[in-house]
Amino acid sequence: MKIILASTSPRRKELLSKTGLVFETKESGYDEEMHLQMGPEELAEHLSFNKAKAVFENNKDAVVIAADTFIVFNGKYVGKPKTKEEARDMLKMLSGQEHEVITGVTVMSSNKTISFNSKAKVYMKKLSPETIDNYIKTGEPMDKAGAYAIQEKGAVLIEKIDGDFFGVVGLPIGRLSEELKNFGINVL
Repeated sequence: MKIILASTSPRRKELLSKTGLVFETKESGYDEEMHLQMGPEELAEHLSFNKAKAVFENNKDAVVIAADTFIVFNGKYVGKPKTKEEARDMLKMLSGQEHEVITGVTVMSSNKTISFNSKAKVYMKKLSPETIDNYIKTGEPMDKAGAYAIQEKGAVLIEKIDGDFFGVVGLPIGRLSEELKNFGINVL
């Protein structure tokens, strides 16, 4: 059975590789609609569903896995920064604060679709302006929700998390491996 990860994220590819599954990656090309009036869990699942659907339309013989991750802080959705200034603003905003990271996941095949989400609370340390500037200079914040990568250098910015670490990174592989059983795919 052909498996496609509807993502070009190196983090998601690395996480799915840990399962031992053989898969290919394809970019969905879906433009994320962060402005939709939905609750965070519903939005995360909606975005992952549409990413999966965009890839599945040209790969009807495959099982397609898609995910979308964003941050919720004070009721606002926080995506990826487009500029260094946006990254600085995001890190200042999250500094010393708790926020929620939500990842929506969809698994789609010709006869079944399952969507679910993973939520975790992340507690960021209080960051000095110098720490923020030094982190931005690494270039790491630029393609990450909330302007940090918990699995890379950004790990030192985090005090603790409450929830699925892999969900925060972008693909909750524990839950995903369970859901894949519904498609006849066993990880172990």
